[in-house]
Amino acid sequence: MFPGIPPSRGHSPSPVRAWLVLCAMSMLQFFIAVDVTVVNIALPSIGAGFDVDGHTLTWVVVGYTVTGGGMLMLGGRLGDLLGRRRVLLLGTGLFGAASLLAGLAPTFSLLVVARLLQGAGEAVALPAAMATIVLLFPDGPRRSRALSVWAAVASCGLVLGFVLSGLLTAHLGWRWIFLVSVPFILIVLLAAVFLVEDGRPVAQDGPPLDVPGALLDVPGALLLTACPLLFTFGVVEAGEPGTPAWVAPAALAGAVAAGAAFVRVEARSRNPLLPPRFFAHRTRVAANLTTMLLSGALSTSFLLFTFYLQDRSGLGPMGAGLTMLPLALSLIVFSMLVPRLLGRWGARACVLAGIGFTAAAMAAIALVSALRAGGAAMIPAMLLIAAGMGFGIVGLQYLAVSGVTEDDAGIASGVQRAADQLGGATGVAVCVGIGFAPTLHSFDPFLIATLLAAVGLVAGAVMAWRMATPTPATDLQEQEQEQEQEQERAG
Repeated sequence: MFPGIPPSRGHSPSPVRAWLVLCAMSMLQFFIAVDVTVVNIALPSIGAGFDVDGHTLTWVVVGYTVTGGGMLMLGGRLGDLLGRRRVLLLGTGLFGAASLLAGLAPTFSLLVVARLLQGAGEAVALPAAMATIVLLFPDGPRRSRALSVWAAVASCGLVLGFVLSGLLTAHLGWRWIFLVSVPFILIVLLAAVFLVEDGRPVAQDGPPLDVPGALLDVPGALLLTACPLLFTFGVVEAGEPGTPAWVAPAALAGAVAAGAAFVRVEARSRNPLLPPRFFAHRTRVAANLTTMLLSGALSTSFLLFTFYLQDRSGLGPMGAGLTMLPLALSLIVFSMLVPRLLGRWGARACVLAGIGFTAAAMAAIALVSALRAGGAAMIPAMLLIAAGMGFGIVGLQYLAVSGVTEDDAGIASGVQRAADQLGGATGVAVCVGIGFAPTLHSFDPFLIATLLAAVGLVAGAVMAWRMATPTPATDLQEQEQEQEQEQERAG
């Protein structure tokens, strides 16, 4: 323990400690987000190094994203059952070890295994990290500021992954896109040991807490991972020449079967990944569904930018990465504005603004593609995407964890992150997979992809408009002041 930091529950941690923890958790978030996009520009070098084709290389990307997203709710449940610090250390350590393995992998198969392990490490670590932040910062302006920092770091990590990939691949080799995160992960582990207090495990009837397998819904986690993985495989393979006609329908049917089995398992499990009480909070459910739709459009835009800059404009990896720098910088600016607007307008208004900015970006991408303009013409669309992420994702994160307690902070955080990641992976599979399918070569793929993304955004806007919102910000500020006064009197 650090001097002056009260260890007992019921006391607020010092502001310095809270922000140090936020910095450490944001560092973890940054490198996990970087690993979502950092491989994209390096894929040709990886393929050349292992002598594998582009079709096989897709699993380096999909394996990480879908495995991480599918297991996130299991990771959230682990944090609630076994304590946040213990689970945070386990997940962060696994992610760091898998990053080291990926950087040193002697074969392509081992690289794919390392990417799957990275996804599993993310799934375990991130819900515990987000739950730690949510419980350290009280409901109201302080939490909105903390979540804004968290979202800005994640967004910058996603975008800067392209820049880092170009720099590292060009000067040090593709292996360093994985190895560069290892020393920073060690810093996060040290911070978790000395700064993060372990939350109490959730008391439950049944087997004792030292038998975690009896308390975890492992079949549910496997089915939740298999469903989007099969769906993505089916959509991608449907447009591949030379693929047997039965493969895509069989994969899609398997995805439907896995989804139905997941619902059945959850209904019968003693300890489901999604407890029935979670669905009683309609705001959280609507926020997570809207997150999936918005994230699908945002993730699609990243690939569209990459394809346009490199394939249409002829820029190299380094040039494409640097062209996306305005997106990263504007993300920071927009994310810093969100706390003020969240306090004045409310979370729902920010979400609607984010969806509107993203829809405008899709229209701009389609227009630039139709005009076949230069790569610099995409910068306005990038700025709109930054605004969409800055306003939309932060507002949805705030709504997705509204009213959480010590008992369900982990599962709420895990569901929100899973919705973000699985929504992004599914959105890319649908919008890019269908838009760039060889069978539709007579149509502009950018137009088809943006139209599909726009359909999802309209559905998300309708859902957000009808969403019930938590207490208005002015009332939240008054509640925060009352809580601080009560703590001072108690002290």
